[in-house]
Amino acid sequence: MSSQLVIIPARRAHSNHAEVARTIGIDIIAGRYAEGAKLPGDAELTLLFRVSRPVLRESVKTLVAKGLLSTKSRVGTVVRERAAWNMFDHDVLAWHLDAGIDKRFLRDLADIRLAVEPRAAALAAERRTTDDVAELRRSIAKMRREPSDSVGFADGDLSLHITVANASGNPFMRSIGAVIEAALRTSFLLSAPVEERERDIAIVSHERIVDAIEDRDPEAAAAAMTSVIFNGLRRHGAAG
Repeated sequence: MSSQLVIIPARRAHSNHAEVARTIGIDIIAGRYAEGAKLPGDAELTLLFRVSRPVLRESVKTLVAKGLLSTKSRVGTVVRERAAWNMFDHDVLAWHLDAGIDKRFLRDLADIRLAVEPRAAALAAERRTTDDVAELRRSIAKMRREPSDSVGFADGDLSLHITVANASGNPFMRSIGAVIEAALRTSFLLSAPVEERERDIAIVSHERIVDAIEDRDPEAAAAAMTSVIFNGLRRHGAAG
């Protein structure tokens, strides 16, 4: 990566309380409100956002439910520690993309992928259908067809990983893939193999996953998936 943070264009929320929750959420994730810090009082926040107290309270409730805030009598509204944040919440993930992805986020994402995707690939090798293999081959063809640093290449990469999760036949793995889809797409864009040699390595290493799944070889599928994740982390410069 060329910089410490990569900012993803923000998406406007659909209601006043959702927009306030989003703004505060991004501020928390970006560190503008530190862990353990107390948020300004209701009077200050209602003036800042130009909303009513009920709208502000609904926003705070949303952030409490997502693990970013806690409210205590005689203390106020406090930012919770990062470990309490619900990282599988669609909004919390989206706010990370809005706030800017750093190496810590990429390492954390790789950790959960390493915990899930190799096993998903192994299960896919045992349970895949001919349609699954055909879809995986289409993903490889798209990666070969599209420029390495394009959205199309990233979408082909993402399609392959989502298809592996689906082919695993495990609904939990399918759900995890769906939840982190936006983060994965961004991750693949950031780790695009721009150099010709890196492009060849990326495509061939993905083909090894597909070959192993088609051959019904769970161990080879898991090993190939592990290699792909580590290669992407290396290109991010977030390994180690």
